[in-house]
Amino acid sequence: MKRIENLTPTIQVMERMFSLIGVLAAQSEPVSLKHISAVTGLHPSTAHRILNDLAIGRFVERPEAGSYRLGMRFLELGNLVKARLDVRDAALAPMRELHRLTHQPVNLSVRQGDEIVYIERTYSERSGMQVVRAVGGRAPLHLTSVGKLFLAHDDAQRVRSYAARTGLPGSTPNSLTDPPALERELSKVRQSGTAHDNEELELGVRCMASGIFNDQGKLIAGLSISAPADRLEEGWLEHLQATTARISSALGYVKPA
Repeated sequence: MKRIENLTPTIQVMERMFSLIGVLAAQSEPVSLKHISAVTGLHPSTAHRILNDLAIGRFVERPEAGSYRLGMRFLELGNLVKARLDVRDAALAPMRELHRLTHQPVNLSVRQGDEIVYIERTYSERSGMQVVRAVGGRAPLHLTSVGKLFLAHDDAQRVRSYAARTGLPGSTPNSLTDPPALERELSKVRQSGTAHDNEELELGVRCMASGIFNDQGKLIAGLSISAPADRLEEGWLEHLQATTARISSALGYVKPA
């Protein structure tokens, strides 16, 4: 098998872009266009054009005319990836313990734009429930218990923008497709700190969710228990909250006094 580092991009502009980013990453100070051109072998006009496009996406900054450095977008994306990787590592063992207790699927999800993404799951055939959404699957925020946690942490204007942007599409007759109904539901989530999906994404499936916070007190993920609608036990909620508190603590979160 060919090693990844020996592969060459098939699109020339991508190869050039990677080369430019590599030069900027190797320097702690802003780098002049002349130096970048000399190191990469690219004509100054070509390097300038690609760097300008990268600057539009905030991947490159121009602190002064003729000099460049890596942009804050790399930091933002790096922190996002780090948080997702860290939370998965911290969550896996507690998730397995919760699954052994409930014998139902336990899902770890994060927010990506207007959707949640499932990044880990523990389940077994004993649950009696078919897993429809595999790891990597997505679902609208307002149709899922974890998604409601994230929406509840948005202010009213952001929630209204989400509703207008997505149109609140429904998946089942139980789906919350009316903005006032969603607002009422989110109010309950804010009060309890937990959220439910009552057959809103899939008929016959109910879920309960609790949030996971990082060392800065930011909601970065949610843990949910899924079960056949007639088998979800509210008594599991206490165990679910204890599990997310344990994961949050492992990530450095300290609950306010």
